[in-house]
Amino acid sequence: MEIPQTKNRLAETTKRYEHYKESGVEWLGKIPEHWEALSNKFIFDLKKIQVGKKSNEYDLLSLTLRGIVIRNLEGGGKFPAEFDTYQEVKKGDFVFCLFDVEETPRCVGLSDYDGMITGAYTVMETNENFDRSFLYYFYLNLDADKRMKPLYTGLRNTISKDNFFAFKTFVPPLQEQTAIAQFLDDKTQKIDAAVALKEQQIKLLQERKQILIHKAVTRGLDDTVKLKDSGVEWIGKIPEHWEVKKLKYILNEKLKYGANESGVQYDINLPRYVRITDFGKDGKLGEENKLSLSWNNGGDYLLKDGDILFARSGATVGKTYQFKKSMSVEKYYCFAGYLIKAEANEEIILSDFLYLYTNSELFNKWKDSIFIKATIENIGADKYSQLFVIIPPIREQKEILCQYESASQKIETAISLKQQEIEKLKEYKSSLINSVVTGKVKVN
Repeated sequence: MEIPQTKNRLAETTKRYEHYKESGVEWLGKIPEHWEALSNKFIFDLKKIQVGKKSNEYDLLSLTLRGIVIRNLEGGGKFPAEFDTYQEVKKGDFVFCLFDVEETPRCVGLSDYDGMITGAYTVMETNENFDRSFLYYFYLNLDADKRMKPLYTGLRNTISKDNFFAFKTFVPPLQEQTAIAQFLDDKTQKIDAAVALKEQQIKLLQERKQILIHKAVTRGLDDTVKLKDSGVEWIGKIPEHWEVKKLKYILNEKLKYGANESGVQYDINLPRYVRITDFGKDGKLGEENKLSLSWNNGGDYLLKDGDILFARSGATVGKTYQFKKSMSVEKYYCFAGYLIKAEANEEIILSDFLYLYTNSELFNKWKDSIFIKATIENIGADKYSQLFVIIPPIREQKEILCQYESASQKIETAISLKQQEIEKLKEYKSSLINSVVTGKVKVN
């Protein structure tokens, strides 16, 4: 699907209504003259049917950014000991999250399934004089910008049932609701398909990058190089003149745990306290929610440019980060207790090459072998120190890194362009839904 220019694309498929009137709602402005503002008590009926002891007869449902989905009870995650207080959901029912509205990514869902969902949510069915899909698009649009904010009460931004039922939905006649819903179904499905295609293309590019990394750290630049057995089963063969050594033998000092401290209010005159959560998905150090440590607590845990940081437990266990002073503005940095620092001996292995190695499939294979043997996913310094690392000559490491960076940059550029295209498609989808369900444009 071609990336649309929103105004031009809308103009091709829609036009304005002939007559409008004031809606009385600031964010909405004018609506088509024949549309009605109806209180939700005339549209929705509250349901509250607990499943009780029959919970094993129901699929478990969950409200997500992808809508309402069926949860797999055997797929991991936290579940209650029993589901007696969960409530029944029928296909075509609405599910609303009317608490913590501001913080909840998706607060409305239209179920395509029969099942059960937590009693904390509000389940409703609609009057037969309304098109469910139209109402779903209407409330999806409201939820996108949290436009029900005037209804919030209390510290948890809760919308009471009375406030919800008093809230007015702006609706055209039923036949027009259905036409709008069918139009949006068609357009959004095409947009979603285009997004899915680009996401698949990004996945293929990422796989290509992994292939580049694997070749870089296991073969280097010469495809005809003679190979030898590495002596490590999960590594296999390596170039004849390369070596394999344990991590503990290629560092300037022993692996070191970070400071087991909570951190203090950020002060640029103190060492910045680097935590796992400070690193973004791109591996770079973020600038939000910064903390510091006093020199008394942080002075023994200072980071040097190029230090490799291993996550030792939690959701990020096994992830690696490379610290670069160019990442931020502070002069001194120290690292937190859930990180383990490795300082590469650059006479043996370059920090950049070690970091590349720890982002390869080989490193993932090693981690998998550790997790199989452990009841808890935790990799301490003792285990990291035993990691076997492939080591080409320094000159060759530099050549490999140079070629990899060039090829990798092209892939990253392609991924970035695809991500921008996805964002434009999503913006177009949101703009399209908003324009149509608020009557700003009329569906041809």
